[in-house]
Amino acid sequence: MTDRTCDVVIIGAGTAGLKAYKAATARGADTVIVERGPGGSTCTRVGCMPSKLLIAAARTAHQARHADTFGVRTGTVEIDVPAMWARVRRERDRFVASVLEDYHAIPDAHRLHGVARFDGADAVTVNGIRIVARGGIVIATGSTPIIPDSLDAVRDRVHTNETIFELDHLPRRMAVLGAGPLGLELAQAFARLGVKVSVFDPGETIGGLSDPQANDAAIRALGQEVDLHLGVEAEATPVEGGARLSWNGGAVEVDLILAATGRKPLLGDLDLDSTGLERDDHGTPLFEETTRRCGNSNIFIAGDANAWRPVLHEAARGGRIAGDVAAGGAAARKLPALAIAFTEPNLVQVGTDFGDLPDDARIGSAKVCDNGRATADGHDEGVVRLYADRDGTLIGATIVAPEGEHLGHLVALAIDRGTDAATFADQPWYHPTIEELLQSAARDLAGIED
Repeated sequence: MTDRTCDVVIIGAGTAGLKAYKAATARGADTVIVERGPGGSTCTRVGCMPSKLLIAAARTAHQARHADTFGVRTGTVEIDVPAMWARVRRERDRFVASVLEDYHAIPDAHRLHGVARFDGADAVTVNGIRIVARGGIVIATGSTPIIPDSLDAVRDRVHTNETIFELDHLPRRMAVLGAGPLGLELAQAFARLGVKVSVFDPGETIGGLSDPQANDAAIRALGQEVDLHLGVEAEATPVEGGARLSWNGGAVEVDLILAATGRKPLLGDLDLDSTGLERDDHGTPLFEETTRRCGNSNIFIAGDANAWRPVLHEAARGGRIAGDVAAGGAAARKLPALAIAFTEPNLVQVGTDFGDLPDDARIGSAKVCDNGRATADGHDEGVVRLYADRDGTLIGATIVAPEGEHLGHLVALAIDRGTDAATFADQPWYHPTIEELLQSAARDLAGIED
């Protein structure tokens, strides 16, 4: 077997892997990146970008149908389905191409195509070549959708986010299994495009919202557009031309099923047993947040492969951290968590989750229906919930609101700066804006009367 030595090995050329490569090489490290597939990120191929393109089309149709609320007559709204899908895929492919440009710009000597397997804790084998890493090895292999075994009988009708964007039509009726952010985003988008959508989840919450008031607001808002079946286990059986979903209390026949039941790290081919790493019950290596280092080893893990905050900005930052530290850099600082579901209203969680709040936490609230800009724009569902510690310093938020994505970034910045609720309220909040919801919630939290 041929041996090769370098400073850093990166396994995977998605978002985390490419950022890790750039960070390591920026420190002058001799770096090799290994990719088993075509390269490119989950976000651009089958995640963030195609879903947002579909959501944009759906939003346009929804706004046109409801224009008469504002005295605007638009006539019949028709969906040119081939044209819609063509735009989704055309723009998706453009995003993918931009990522692949970075991948193919890596010199051939530093870019290997093949399956990497660990050979101990400091080396991998690729295509019969044993590569020893002096500095570290970064696992950035991504994740894959989970399809429940309960769908085996109707597997020909099942799609995931990795196949749904290749449709050439719109189904008449569809079921979405999983009321997490991905399931809700696509459920609402298809509903706005004229599809009858039923969402099933064994839990009682949607979008991962543990705050009861926020969860109730989200259910009220999204329940107006899709049929939500919470707290149920649906059984799928084949019928002519589709599938039947049955549960205690009803049944529905659908043309297709979208399995949005989560993703799992792609680690199976790595031979992790040879590394001696400590792993969790699912086989994922344990790691430290500020370095992405696995235990005391020189192995790092970043992106969806570590099953921690599986969103693009965390994958990108995690890749940069892992690549930098593997090449001799210092640990990074911790940042507040930020997660956004791009439904309308947006579902946003920042910092400390409601379920993890200390017993002496303080909470402030503001209702969307009390915000002048929101009601002017025709929105009346949602709530902003700000969380602070006993001294009033902001530590988290759950937001169900139009344009909530922007509110979430402001709260994340405030938490990172150690801002207290009274100071946060005493900012130049322009009127009338959605952002005033944050001021109202902060004033409520701080006990400041309007």
